[in-house]
Amino acid sequence: MRTTLTLDDDVAAQIDQLRRDGDGSIKDVINEALRRGLQEMRGPQPERRHFRTETHAMGSPRIGVDNIAEALTYSEGEGFR
Repeated sequence: MRTTLTLDDDVAAQIDQLRRDGDGSIKDVINEALRRGLQEMRGPQPERRHFRTETHAMGSPRIGVDNIAEALTYSEGEGFR
């Protein structure tokens, strides 16, 4: 199959380096990279670890945060504006 492929600069540089290090052409390097990548994508996916956030009781709030200006006045003083 013949197709046009636009590569990002960093990918193109890696392909060019692999081509220079080995005996193959750009076509050979890209085909091998795609074969390996596709095989990896079809393989078993790594198990995802569940992330849990611990909660902590902080007590009742000292100030209301419904009015942000009031909360800022309490925490920053009258000169916050």
